[in-house]
Amino acid sequence: MSVGVLALQGSFHEHTAALGKLGVKGVLVKKPEQLEGLVGLIIPGGESTTMARLAEYHNLIQALQDFCKKGKPIWGTCAGLIFLANKAIGQKSGGQELIGGLDCTVHRNFFGSQLNSFETELPVPKIAAEEGGPETFRAVFIRAPAILEAGPSVEVLAEYTLLSKESTSTIENMENEGQCQAGQKVIVAVKQGNLLATAFHPELTSDTRCPCDLYNLIFRHSYFLKMLGENGDQSLVPVKVKQDPENSVSSPQHRDLPIFRQTEVLSFEK
Repeated sequence: MSVGVLALQGSFHEHTAALGKLGVKGVLVKKPEQLEGLVGLIIPGGESTTMARLAEYHNLIQALQDFCKKGKPIWGTCAGLIFLANKAIGQKSGGQELIGGLDCTVHRNFFGSQLNSFETELPVPKIAAEEGGPETFRAVFIRAPAILEAGPSVEVLAEYTLLSKESTSTIENMENEGQCQAGQKVIVAVKQGNLLATAFHPELTSDTRCPCDLYNLIFRHSYFLKMLGENGDQSLVPVKVKQDPENSVSSPQHRDLPIFRQTEVLSFEK
């Protein structure tokens, strides 16, 4: 069985590479008929408005909505989160089509411009409790969105605590000033039924030379594969990391820049 990766624009190559490292076939999806036979779908980070326009051009919006309604697992990362939300604010003039299904309100560029992109050790106690492993992992936020409101059926998986400089730049972009302050937490990862969404790029810290980065890669993508298994496909089971004793580490090795591998051109403007 295969997992689809929406390949209209953005970091789809990184997701297919990550799936390949877990022994799962990733299928690039550019047309409605390519959704047939897939057990799940990943919508990558990228430029959400461009992605929506290309989806409209290729008659994919309705096909993606139908795929979602069938209960098949979908994981949206960064721009993919925006695409899955029922409501998005901070959109470009004219707005954009959304797949919807995720009962939340997303701010499209909550963390500001490209210059405000950052990496952090993100606490994920809920996932760690379910899957084991460390309670934090390295998360890459590139001109990232954030979830402002989540409905009662939405399970919050991770939150980020705003710093003072982030609250200042963010308020300038908010429709209602004063909604965010330093020390306030914003939602950056959620799950609702068959939908999983993250405001960050889990596919960009995948350097297999670093045991911690390899663990993070499998830790995040295998969570989605577990959802596929729960949906009835037992051939896609979570993969456990087996660290080489000679390369084992006692503490996380931090890398301050995203690691781009197995790709030539990326665009992260939303």
